[in-house]
Order: sequence, then C-alpha cells, then structure tokens
Amino acid sequence: MPTLPHYDLYAPLFAHPEADFLERVQAAVAFTGGRYPDAAVEIERFAALLPGNGDRLSPEELTEVQEIFTRSFEVQAVVTLDVGYVAFGDDYKRAELLVNLTRELRDAGLEPGVELADHLSNILRLLARWDCDEARDEFVALLLHPALERMIGEFGLERTQVRNALYEKHYKTLIESSAQRGVIYRYALAALLEVIRADFSLSACEQPEKTSDFLRSLRRELEIEAKGEGERPSGRIP
Repeated sequence: MPTLPHYDLYAPLFAHPEADFLERVQAAVAFTGGRYPDAAVEIERFAALLPGNGDRLSPEELTEVQEIFTRSFEVQAVVTLDVGYVAFGDDYKRAELLVNLTRELRDAGLEPGVELADHLSNILRLLARWDCDEARDEFVALLLHPALERMIGEFGLERTQVRNALYEKHYKTLIESSAQRGVIYRYALAALLEVIRADFSLSACEQPEKTSDFLRSLRRELEIEAKGEGERPSGRIP
C-alpha cells in the first residue's frame, strides 16, 4: 500500500494534460483543503485560472491548457520538469541519478513511461510508494525540495519578461496565452512545495544528517561544488 498516497493525486498535474485534467485538479484541491492550508491557497489559485467549469475540458480548452503546459515545460520552456536536469544539468551526476531512480521505480512496480525517471510526475508516483523511508526522506531534502524552489523561481515576473523578449527576438513567435494563465503552473508547483515541506518538516533546503548509499555520492558532489564557490555547503542547488 502507498505510504504517502496523496502524491498520486499531484503526479497527474505535471503530466501532459488530457481531457480529464480538471477532474484531476479538483481531486488534488479536495484533498489539500483542510490538510495543508498553505498549499490549499496555491492549488485553488491554480484551479481558478484554468479554463472550463466542468469535470472535463472541451477540445478548445484542452488545447489552451496543453499550450500552456508546453510553453511552461517543453517548447520555449520556462523550466524543465526533469528534476535531475534542474539539479545537475547534463553532468554525469544526472546519469547516475537516472539509473538509481529507474531501479527504484521498478522496485516499486512502476515504469517511467514516455518520460525519463527523474520527471516530476514519476518522482511523485515513486514518493507515494517508496518503502525505504531513509532514502526517500534524503532524496526529498537533498534534491527535490531545492529543485522545486528553483523551478518556482523561474516563473518570476522579471525572468519571464526577459525570456519572452528573447524568444520574440530569436523565434519571432510565442505560444499565445494571457499573462496570468501563462504562469499558472507556478501555483501548482508552489502547492506541491508546501505539501512537501509539511510532510518532511523542511523549511530552507535543509539537508538530513544521515546519508544513505543511494545519495551519499550526490551530497559529496554538491558539497564540493559549494566549497569551490567559496560557500558553506548548504544543499542548495547551484
């Protein structure tokens, strides 16, 4: 049985939207309200900005949501949903992470599907079933929590304006969306971050004192990079 089953409710929010997307969002809203007050504010804001009023999106509404998703995370992306890439870029450390996450997913009876193992939707499905509390908690504190903070930061107004200007200059086109709807996934990510913080008692990219074999080498690399920049190792992703 899943130990943290509510992450199964959040995983579909970060997969490519289908016609039942509103129903998926409402399930997350219903669970979050009353349990995670800070997260509820963010997820309700996300739901309110989506087009449509029923449980299913019309073809036109689905196209709009898919365009926003694509613009946010795929083509002309604000940020990627691949947590390992957010943390390490194309460095070999991401390859190591992918190998380990693929094994953990399969041990939990899951397959990555069309996305890589470090895609946020896959990681959330894994969190719902990860039977090693130590490895799960360390992964969240060391990688997922700071990655979510960085993802949310990429939706900031100044960065969005600069990015849009750059796209217009080089690509002559932008996926059309309203200013508010163009950044709505920031609220979904912010809601998830608040749930993560509440579940794992995190507040500022804290690192656990103990490190399992699964994450020991990753922590060491982060500390080496931080020291190389003349900073005290903090677990914050560069």
